[in-house]
Amino acid sequence: MVGLDMQPITVPPPSGQRVHARCDLLGHAPYSDDAQGLFRPYLGAGYRATLDRIAAWMSDAGMSVRVDAIGNVVGRYEGIAPDAPSLLIGSHVDSVRHGGRYDGMLGVILGIEVVAAFARVGRRFPFALEVIGFGDEEGSRFPAAMLTSRTVAGVRDGFDLSMVDGDGISLAAALAEFGLDLAAIDDARIAPGRVLAYVEAHIEQGPVLEAEGRAVGVVSAIAAQHRYRVTMQGMAGHAGTMAMHLRRDALAAAAEAIGTVERIGRAGPADLVATVGRLEVLPGAANVVPGDVMFTIDVRAGTNAVRDAAAGEILSEIRDIAARRDIVLGVALQQDLDATPCDAHLTELMEQAVVDVTGAPARVLVSGAGHDAMVMAHLVPVSMLFIRCEKGISHNPAEAVSTADVEVALRTLTDFVCLFERHC
Repeated sequence: MVGLDMQPITVPPPSGQRVHARCDLLGHAPYSDDAQGLFRPYLGAGYRATLDRIAAWMSDAGMSVRVDAIGNVVGRYEGIAPDAPSLLIGSHVDSVRHGGRYDGMLGVILGIEVVAAFARVGRRFPFALEVIGFGDEEGSRFPAAMLTSRTVAGVRDGFDLSMVDGDGISLAAALAEFGLDLAAIDDARIAPGRVLAYVEAHIEQGPVLEAEGRAVGVVSAIAAQHRYRVTMQGMAGHAGTMAMHLRRDALAAAAEAIGTVERIGRAGPADLVATVGRLEVLPGAANVVPGDVMFTIDVRAGTNAVRDAAAGEILSEIRDIAARRDIVLGVALQQDLDATPCDAHLTELMEQAVVDVTGAPARVLVSGAGHDAMVMAHLVPVSMLFIRCEKGISHNPAEAVSTADVEVALRTLTDFVCLFERHC
């Protein structure tokens, strides 16, 4: 088979500073749907502008670029032989409301910069390098998360195109409006054997690396998650005339339930966390006893067993609360993600890359946050690199990383690719 042109391309030297600046550029309009901060929901106007910008940067780095059938942006830098399987590097480009500039996006831009570093000197590998920006990891628009990585990995069970966002727009309608062919969605699935491994760089979203004075860390596993949508239906009534002993106050019931979630989360092992992150109250008037409440429960742990035990205890107590207060209870499981170990061999290579770059043994840790890597593990071996973030803050406009740490991450990922060539 004829090899590809090995000529270098004209791009500036690889730079953590450029990665940092690009993430900052994408942190505001027109790359956000919120003029006051960052909110980049899947398939929105800011999302479209972001994909256009990322595609341009991918092209500048020597990649061919496409938007796949589910709306991910994908850049490909061919290997020595055309159409070789790829090493896939990526993360997500969507954000939560009032989000930070580096969550997800840092991993995508780092991937582009890694490819640019090799393209600049004309170096190619027995495998292609691909960079993917997943469109929906956060679930900040539709009531499900990781829609696009689930499609790519071929684990789209329970994926309902009729689900609607807060404005009543269905996923099917949003995809069509974006210009995607609903009949071709499954074309985004990667066939077995077409990708050798998936690598994701991401801010830690926690305080461990900062506390230990480390720029980067290596992820050994991703915690198990359950996410529920809970509804409580009581009876709305006049706040001045409804006697206390006759009330079916949905908010009071929810408040007791929320306290239960926190209590069980605090009483469990150190790796268990339980969160109520969203609460909606209707009718929402100061002089009306609340009749309807919706809230979410997020339960995570390092193992499925710990997660399942805690979730079971929480739901059992909430059912008791609802029955005692004469509240109609609804519970829907919206996300069920097993604990995901990263591939042992790739973890060793990433640890070695950290040693090569920093001169110190790598800090290995479990991710409490979910990532597209845990979905991609259904398809290929995965590895993750964490980058220190200031005070562990994430999903917040105060999210921050240093240029020096981004530079370390860039060098580590570049070294990892070279180690992958030699050992895989």
